[in-house]
Amino acid sequence: METTDVVILGAGAAGLMAGIEAGRRGRRVIVIDHARSPGEKIRISGGGRCNFTNRLLTRQNAMQRFLSRNPRFALSALSRYTPEDFIARMDAAGIAWHEKHLGQLFCDGKATQVVDMLVRDLRAAGGDLRLEVSVHSLARAGESFRVETSQGPILAQSVIVATGGKSIPKMGASGIGYQIARDFGLKLVETRPALVPLTFAEQELAQSAALAGIALDVKVRRGKTSFDEALLFTHRGVSGPAILQISSYWREGDAIEVDLFPGRDIAAELANLRGETGRQAVHNALSRAMPDKLAQYLVAQAGLTGRLADQSNKALAALAERAHRWQLKPVGSEGYRTAEVTLGGVDTTDLDAKSLQARAHPGLYFIGEVVDVTGWLGGYNFQWAWASGWAAGQAA
Repeated sequence: METTDVVILGAGAAGLMAGIEAGRRGRRVIVIDHARSPGEKIRISGGGRCNFTNRLLTRQNAMQRFLSRNPRFALSALSRYTPEDFIARMDAAGIAWHEKHLGQLFCDGKATQVVDMLVRDLRAAGGDLRLEVSVHSLARAGESFRVETSQGPILAQSVIVATGGKSIPKMGASGIGYQIARDFGLKLVETRPALVPLTFAEQELAQSAALAGIALDVKVRRGKTSFDEALLFTHRGVSGPAILQISSYWREGDAIEVDLFPGRDIAAELANLRGETGRQAVHNALSRAMPDKLAQYLVAQAGLTGRLADQSNKALAALAERAHRWQLKPVGSEGYRTAEVTLGGVDTTDLDAKSLQARAHPGLYFIGEVVDVTGWLGGYNFQWAWASGWAAGQAA
C-alpha cells in the first residue's frame, strides 16, 4: 500500500495552499481531486480575473465580514495569513493586479495565472498533484488514515479535507467533505446557498417583468445588516452585488428593504420640481433620478396619475416612502446552481481555530468552504481559503 505524510482532498484554493505549505515543511504531500483541472473556482471567479482577496479586511472587521455560528473562529487564521501576505505572493510571481471598489483585488490578466502559480509552488515544494482521482472513503487505520481512492488505497499520517461546498455543482461540487465529517462524528451546521440571486413568486414576476435588465445603485437592508451596492432586476427576481451580499442574511419568509435613493431626500426633490416643472407627468419627474421603466412602475404601484403639479405633499411623501423603503419579499433563491459559496458546514466547535484540526481526531483537518465560515462578496472567501489552507499546512 502506498504511504505518505499528508493527503489533501481537493485541489481548489484551500487545498493547493495547504499542500504548498505542508510541502515546504518537508512533508510528503499528495493532493487528490476528481476534476480534470485544479483550481476551477479560481479560474472562473471574478469574470475570469479572480477576485483573489480584499485589502480592506482587518482583524477588527473580520467578525462582521465572515458569517459563522462562532464569528471569532476565523480570526486566528485570518490574522496570521493576511491579504498583504497573499499580495506579496502574487507580486513575487510577477502577476499584475488592480484594485476595484471596496478593496476588491483582481488580476490584470487571466485567473489561470493564479492557478498556475499555486500548482508551480506545490510542485516546487515536492507535492504530488493527482487529478481525475475519486475518493471513495476515509477511515482510521491505527495512528494513520486509510484513504480509499479510484487508484487504490493510500495510508497517510494526516488528511486535510478541502473538498469545498455544494455551490456551482457544474464545477464538480459534491458533499463528500460533509459525509467525511459525519463519519467521524463531527457536527454540521445546516448548509444553504449564499451569495446567490433571489427569486420572486409568479405574481410578483408578472408585475415586475418590464424591469428585467435594469440595474442601479441602492441600499439593501435585512434587519440591521445593509449593503450599498448595485441591484439588478432579472427575469426570475433580483441579483447584483447588493442582493448577493444580503442573500447570506436572508431566510425564507423574510422581506428585504431597498432604498432606491440612498443618501437623498426624494420627497424634497420632487416638491422642488413641482414648482419648476409641474406640468411633467409624475413618472417623468421621477425618471430624472432613475430608469424610466422603474419610475413608471413605482408611480403605478403608488396609485398616482396625472401631472406632478397635481400631487399633494402627502402623495409625494407616500411615493418617496415607497422609493426609500421598498419592501421586496423573495420566495427563494436560484440555489447552488448559481450560488458563489455555501453557508454553513463543519461546525467550528469541533475544530481547533489555530490549526483547523478536528479536536477529537488528531491528524484530520477541515479547511476552506467545507467549514462553517462564509465571507462577504469581494475576495473574502478566497482569503479564508488562503488563510485556512496556510494554517493547516503549518500543522499537518
